[in-house]
Amino acid sequence: MAVPDRSIDPRILKSAKKEFLNNGFEKASLKAICDGADITTGALYNRYKGKEDLFSALVEETVHDLYAVLAQKNSIDAASLSDEQLIKAWDMDEDYMLWWFEFLEQHHDGFALLLKCTEGTAYSNFQHDWVEQMTHATGKYLEEAQRRGLADQSIDPAELHILLTAFWTTIYEPFIHGFSWNQIKKHCRLVCRLFDWKNTLKLGNPG
Repeated sequence: MAVPDRSIDPRILKSAKKEFLNNGFEKASLKAICDGADITTGALYNRYKGKEDLFSALVEETVHDLYAVLAQKNSIDAASLSDEQLIKAWDMDEDYMLWWFEFLEQHHDGFALLLKCTEGTAYSNFQHDWVEQMTHATGKYLEEAQRRGLADQSIDPAELHILLTAFWTTIYEPFIHGFSWNQIKKHCRLVCRLFDWKNTLKLGNPG
């Protein structure tokens, strides 16, 4: 059995990424992707089932790496943390935020595709779903702080979801609008100043 020639795969993916970023998933043209890769439509279908399969191939590494970070966060038992650690977990630490932006910058194209080009794909609700997952992970810290009387008892998961939607929107937008790395670093400092979680959640002083 002949081994498929995979040498043209990088050309296909490069052309597909350009087409999706320029036109979105639904308006993207398989013919344009093939023309950009200098291949026939048949050659593309020998490797990918169609646009959906191509799109998934372009974002799968980003999705995998994002959820690996989430899994690490979920692995921490909030109940095992001291009061000081629980409160400190909500610090808007600029170094930590910059780590997130650097991580996302390393996955720039995949992340931009997930934010801007998912309509019509299995990832169409990515922005909402990611916040929902982060709400679940982060909510465990808030619930533990509330159980110990260290945080505002009135903030429930629905309210936390709304707050985290606003927070993650400030992270999404630079990648949606094509910020340079210098612009992202400046934006990171602004985000840290904007979100005072300790004051919002009344951490350490629930009153």
